[in-house]
Amino acid sequence: MQVTETLSEGLKREFKVVVGASELDKELNRKLTELAGRANIRGFRPGKVPLPHLRRVYGKSVMAEVVQEQLDEASKKLLAERNLKPAYKPEVKLPEDQEEVEKIFAGQGDLAYTMAFEVIPSFELADVSGITLERHVVEVTDAHVDEALARLAAQNKRWELKEGAAEKGDRVTISFVGKIEGKPFDGGTAEDVPLEIGSSQFIPGFEDQLVGTTAGSEHTINVVFPESYSVATLAGKPAEFDVKVKSVERPKEIRFDDEFAQSMGFDDLAKLKDVIRRRLAQEFAQLTAMKLKRDVLDALDKVYKFELPERLVDGEFGGIWNALENELKRTGKSFADEGTSEEEARKEYRAIAERRVRLGLVLGTMGEKQGITVSEEELRNGLISRAGQFPGQERKVLEYYRKQPQALMEIRGPLFEQKVVDDIVSKAQVTDKPTTREELAALVQDEDDHHPIHDHHGHDHDHDHHDHDHNHDHHDHEHHDHDHDHAEEGTAKS
Repeated sequence: MQVTETLSEGLKREFKVVVGASELDKELNRKLTELAGRANIRGFRPGKVPLPHLRRVYGKSVMAEVVQEQLDEASKKLLAERNLKPAYKPEVKLPEDQEEVEKIFAGQGDLAYTMAFEVIPSFELADVSGITLERHVVEVTDAHVDEALARLAAQNKRWELKEGAAEKGDRVTISFVGKIEGKPFDGGTAEDVPLEIGSSQFIPGFEDQLVGTTAGSEHTINVVFPESYSVATLAGKPAEFDVKVKSVERPKEIRFDDEFAQSMGFDDLAKLKDVIRRRLAQEFAQLTAMKLKRDVLDALDKVYKFELPERLVDGEFGGIWNALENELKRTGKSFADEGTSEEEARKEYRAIAERRVRLGLVLGTMGEKQGITVSEEELRNGLISRAGQFPGQERKVLEYYRKQPQALMEIRGPLFEQKVVDDIVSKAQVTDKPTTREELAALVQDEDDHHPIHDHHGHDHDHDHHDHDHNHDHHDHEHHDHDHDHAEEGTAKS
């Protein structure tokens, strides 16, 4: 094998590699000899097929295997001998001339190819013990528990029949027929639909016109479907609904006692409150960890400045820009609506891409030096957690990752990164700072607003094989209250 370095500029490297025809032929004969021992060809006894005949029958297909193996082995040997760590899978260019290719596969020509890549930049790791951090800590109070109880009660209201007119907050059971230009439309008819007035389940104006109705009464409700309505044939059109009110109910008074807790599936109120307290503690801890991680990344970003592999930055920027364009398209907004221009946005997000790649390389190098790995159990738990984000589709999610092993980088990368961040935190100077839930949520939201696409490096830090194909898993870390009212979908509904 002959190797000639044709480019060494910054992080870019390019080599011309030549594997002689004699080397290829030697390996081809070895493989054909192995094949001769087990080949079963008509007219020949098993194991007695002459080598020249095998070459005529299988020569090209076996040579294809030889060429691929030589490419892999020569490339690995080149990298190992020169102690080079590619930042991504090297780009290999084979001969394009058909005559030259035919000679190679006929065993009459050398295998000559080029291999181009960028190396992982070399940089000194700083001492993280000098980093100072504030850990924003929220204590779960009785008031937090009471607020959560109230939200839980609002989601699980009990109703009782009411005499007289319906008010906002009451529930009416209705049947209706929707019409446009006097004709019923598809999906506009329903029977015995329970509707809480003021819940905004139906399109604007519908629920307001139910205030004052009574059980057994009939009414005509006039509304206009929003221009942004999901059914294009209805969007922006006026409609009328013939409505029959079957019943009017008011919410029962809620008493937070053992009976209420038992209706929620708990032994008593103390047990229910304990579960709520623990869940709130987990929620606050997640916010704390999110803020602390961003502070760690900010601190590292101030310390490290070094040349970056262009292709990694280009790939990262491409992912960010694609997500941004999709978001603008989804919301119907323009760069001007966001108070910027495309040129300024590209500059801003290019800087974010560079930050992500830089921090990904720093964290990867730190993790390698500290011997940090993600265990199979951690990966399994992370996979189960990911599947849990898709209620009702857990099996499909698990099946997807089973069939797409490379997709596990999306799970392993963030787990690896968090372990490195935790290691940094354990060595840094950290001071706990008591804060309120509202203050902490505002801090996280402020950073979300400042960087709508957040730092999240989904690198598969495989530093043993140095196949740095950096796939990123972009997550929008938003603070959810998790106590949502889920309105049903329907034609008359918002």
